[in-house]
Amino acid sequence: MGSGKRGLITAAVTVVCAVTVLAAPGTAFAAPSPSPTPSPSASTPSAAVSNKDLEAVRKRLEKLYHAAAVATDEYNAAEEAAEKQSAEIVALAKRIVKGQERLAELKKQAGAAAAAQYRSGGLPDEAKLMLSDDPQAFLDGTGRVLQGQRATKGLLAEMTRIQQDLELYAKDASAQWKKLEAGRKAKAAAQKKIEKQIKAAEQLESRLEEKEKERLAELEKEAAYKAQTEWLDSGILEDIKGEASEQGRKAVEYATEQLGKPYEWGAEGPKTYDCSGLTSQAWASAGQGIPRTSQEQWKQLERIDVEDMRPGDLIIYNADASHVAMYIGDGAIIHAPRPGRTVTVAGAGSMPILGVVRPDA
Repeated sequence: MGSGKRGLITAAVTVVCAVTVLAAPGTAFAAPSPSPTPSPSASTPSAAVSNKDLEAVRKRLEKLYHAAAVATDEYNAAEEAAEKQSAEIVALAKRIVKGQERLAELKKQAGAAAAAQYRSGGLPDEAKLMLSDDPQAFLDGTGRVLQGQRATKGLLAEMTRIQQDLELYAKDASAQWKKLEAGRKAKAAAQKKIEKQIKAAEQLESRLEEKEKERLAELEKEAAYKAQTEWLDSGILEDIKGEASEQGRKAVEYATEQLGKPYEWGAEGPKTYDCSGLTSQAWASAGQGIPRTSQEQWKQLERIDVEDMRPGDLIIYNADASHVAMYIGDGAIIHAPRPGRTVTVAGAGSMPILGVVRPDA
């Protein structure tokens, strides 16, 4: 591995002691065992909670936070759509104002033309020709009248076109307003889902004693260690040798600088992040705009094989693409895990991988 790449990873890995987080490829898994359950006692009400019970709690928490992550993607998507719709409404409003101003100008011109035509009316052209002292001047004037008539027709045609445009702009604006309102409702509904899932998770955790919470944390680590070790034992790192692109290096640097900052759903920094808020801002800092949500990142960005990934690429997790992390090399990722956690380094295989996408393909 080049010194540049190692420098990027070392800063991140040192913070969280990645030696214990990542495990070594090809070695047997040896995660620390959970603390033994103390003997039942009247003075220790938590003693009755077995490791089996805590494992059930861990799985329940995993489901709750996963549901919150799915709802967070819905919230972020609704927010992103609302921003686009608001911008479109503003643009349409500007076009309507401009069209109305042009229409008023054309009406003024049409009125002046009509008045001039009225003043020049009266005798037929034949009589005007017979009475004219200068027939050539009359003929020249007639030519100008014909030109004026053609100009008037063009003016009326433009007025008609602008009126049609204004009607179309008004319909488009109305449609965007309806979408915006629907988006606001979807956003509000997603927010309720998020808050409900997080509240349920917090209530579940609040019922545990401190020692039980410590044992629960150990079970969470154990599950992550086991998944990561199985992933590494597959020999995957032997195939992953890609070097970061210039933009990828900048994105990794940005993500590394966010280590330790709290997770917050819907957040895009600079103080807090959710998973896709971190990845989208990291790539924005590298000069590459990408979709806001993990699901859209999965849909829109170019997909690559896991064996071909390089630092800066994004790993999408879960069958519903509800989580995303940034690969930083050596089998590690940086991500914003969930509520109650901070931006951290973890094993790339510690969660079920759906696929990998490359923002700067």
